[in-house]
Amino acid sequence: MKKTTVLKIGGSQARHDDLPSLCTVLTAVGKNHPLLVVPGGGSFADAVRDCTKKYPLSETSAHWMAIMAMDQYGRLLGDMISGSRLARTLPEAVSIADEGRVPVLLPHDWLAGKDPLPHSWDVTSDSIAAWIAGQAMAERLILVKDVDGLYDAAPDEKNAELLREMNTSELPTTGGVDHYLAEILKETAYETWVVNGSFPERIAQLIKTGATRGTRIVKAGSN
Repeated sequence: MKKTTVLKIGGSQARHDDLPSLCTVLTAVGKNHPLLVVPGGGSFADAVRDCTKKYPLSETSAHWMAIMAMDQYGRLLGDMISGSRLARTLPEAVSIADEGRVPVLLPHDWLAGKDPLPHSWDVTSDSIAAWIAGQAMAERLILVKDVDGLYDAAPDEKNAELLREMNTSELPTTGGVDHYLAEILKETAYETWVVNGSFPERIAQLIKTGATRGTRIVKAGSN
């Protein structure tokens, strides 16, 4: 998938009233630019976290249950993004994008066959989307969240400052993305952004112009 943009739609988007607007923008953008939507886990993954607190659930079971939660959220997104189609493999996603439609990936079956990532809560849909972007030879990965980007402190702190750029070596020390993401981004060629999905016009702007309000994540040692 050349010049594809992979978008991880965080589960937090489902907690806000902006999700329909975001889905409308993705439909429009997908007509002219190949997209691949990777769902987050959201409240479906939160249910798995609750199980781990209540029962002696192994990390392996929790890992696959959380990925199944991504499939559940993906079905929701598939219904909300007009004209989209669900995909379970990369070739399916390529075919859908070639039609000018938005593929929404249900990742469980693909990942179960490859099993490419550690079974740990350090690995969330952020790292899964990053791995998928690498497999797709994507041009760009956008992690769509409910904050403007990554900050030098907790976003709700009074003097927290939005970082317009962050090095992969700094990722493990900050919140906002999972702890394993930096490991994957060390080996990738695509660019990575964290953008607020409550302002879907920023996502359209980034895809069209290469820049927007958000945080661009760069590799350690790059300029």
